[in-house]
Amino acid sequence: IKELFRMKLFWILLVMMVCAGASEQAVSQWVSTFTEKGLGISKAAGDLAGPMAFALCMGLSRMFYGKYGEKIRLDYFMKGSCVLCVASYLCISLVPVPIVGLIGCAICGFSVGIMWPGTFSKASAAIKRGGTILFAMLALAGDLGCSGGPTLVGFVSSAFSGNLRLGILTAIVFPVLLLAGLCTFSRLVVKNVD
Repeated sequence: IKELFRMKLFWILLVMMVCAGASEQAVSQWVSTFTEKGLGISKAAGDLAGPMAFALCMGLSRMFYGKYGEKIRLDYFMKGSCVLCVASYLCISLVPVPIVGLIGCAICGFSVGIMWPGTFSKASAAIKRGGTILFAMLALAGDLGCSGGPTLVGFVSSAFSGNLRLGILTAIVFPVLLLAGLCTFSRLVVKNVD
């Protein structure tokens, strides 16, 4: 663990995992409430429509990369997913048409599908002797993001009279930081820096 803690790549990967978990859960934990309020439908229908659209698109993203991943560089796919995630957050928070917001939630599901597994893949390729402790620490960082993302959305929404759109807009920081982490990680790998 001491050896891991001395590596710059390890710390960048930890930040990337926090951001991956937060990018995913900031929307998925609030999508049923967002759908219910935005579309004016019942709680049961909101609980089904929002999370189902998100989860279906997230699964499609993983299935797509599983099938065509050999032809697409993981780095490009992850960076493209970060940009798509930012676009979906903007769509959810800034477009006042509820159905467009729901489509934004589905697109967000597609965009976050590769973030968590992609970061694990990058870690295993870059840190050869990381072992179990590396993946345990990454999982812990991911879980921290999974709780931190929705919490930030909730705090900001509450502070502005339940404005969920503003809360989700604030969480845009996570995919932006993940994109910055990917760019930094790529530069360090090219320079062979641990």
